[in-house]
Amino acid sequence: MIVGLAILVASPARADDASPLTGLVDVAAQRLQIAEPVAAVKWTTHVAIEDRDRVEQELAKMAADASARQIDPDYVTRVFGDQIRATEGIEYSRFADWKLNPGEAPGESADLSASRSAIDDLNQAMLNQVVDNWDLLHSPACPAQLDTATNGVIGARRLDALYQRALALATRSYCQQ
Repeated sequence: MIVGLAILVASPARADDASPLTGLVDVAAQRLQIAEPVAAVKWTTHVAIEDRDRVEQELAKMAADASARQIDPDYVTRVFGDQIRATEGIEYSRFADWKLNPGEAPGESADLSASRSAIDDLNQAMLNQVVDNWDLLHSPACPAQLDTATNGVIGARRLDALYQRALALATRSYCQQ
């Protein structure tokens, strides 16, 4: 599981880089894909999907990082809040699948530390992408560039319908005018 997680995080999508937002959308997709091992751990250890304390800590950290980099912490909190909700949605979907098909449920899984470390790294990569693309994210060109990037990442990562919906939720607050 840990080896697969490292490969997942280290492998950027080979999407059409026609949009400057492809890197940001791809990191968001990579972060969503970590929902699989996280859901497996939570399922096997009977832990709740939503961890309000962890969410509040992560959002506070990202807001502080945004302030330190002189970008709007409210915007960053909104973006990361959407990402977290999308990830939780995937986890709930997996729990429903496993409840309805117990034979497909995971037996054993690693602890959350590897996944959380990968999430922390991806959060920083996302924040870097937000900083690098700040002007575009706040311009009239953003929606078209976001569509191009999203379509490229969906194709490159071969995201199924669940992940496409999750990616739409995760990226819904990117464009601000």
